[in-house]
Amino acid sequence: MSLTVRSGEHWALLGPNGAGKSTLLALLGALAHPTRGTVEVLGHELGRVDMRSLRARVGHVDPRHPLRSALTVRDVVLTGLTNSVERVPRWSPTSEESARAEELMSLLGVGDRREARWPVLSQGQRTRVLIARALMPSPRLLLLDEPATGLDVSGREQLLDRLDALRRGFPGLASVLVTHHLEELPAGTTHAMLLRGGRSLAAGRAEEVLTGDRVGACFDHPLVLSRADGRWSVRTGGPATR
Repeated sequence: MSLTVRSGEHWALLGPNGAGKSTLLALLGALAHPTRGTVEVLGHELGRVDMRSLRARVGHVDPRHPLRSALTVRDVVLTGLTNSVERVPRWSPTSEESARAEELMSLLGVGDRREARWPVLSQGQRTRVLIARALMPSPRLLLLDEPATGLDVSGREQLLDRLDALRRGFPGLASVLVTHHLEELPAGTTHAMLLRGGRSLAAGRAEEVLTGDRVGACFDHPLVLSRADGRWSVRTGGPATR
């Protein structure tokens, strides 16, 4: 497959289990090397660059964040600057860094929870905290690995609203979101790739790729897609609609 993500584009990777979505996201996040072919992230070819320094320039949001300590929301967000799970001993943020953390917490709708401890947060709140954390180093690329996993309808809609606000606030930021469900795509999704069996079935502008026939072939099930106010819905059906 071949994929190019440009500044300001917001891609969705969709496909059934085992399609290769997580593998592709790991390559984009400089977490893995390709067994063949080349991967270039932010102008650097994997295998010819310090992977650790490159990862610091990519915001990677994993809902399964392995935090074990009862850190506050503010402290979790600040760990994005040190690229660590826990707070680094004897490290303190500058006033500018603290201000950025406050700005991002407010933008993601968790500013009023800044002193709340990680264990008491809902899954939706945790996801939005992790997005704020990923944005602390001012990355050019944001990777979202099934961010709506485990969320109820309210939590999902709050997350998608904040993602759209984020795209308006950071117009140059590119993003790639992995999901199984079209209902979890933000209205600001610009491009999509359909994956099956480790291959790309279609890639390009979202409105051209996300059609009933193409998505149905990807998931091996007849589907009808509809779109309203930028959001997709899907059901079993006959001929595809856009």
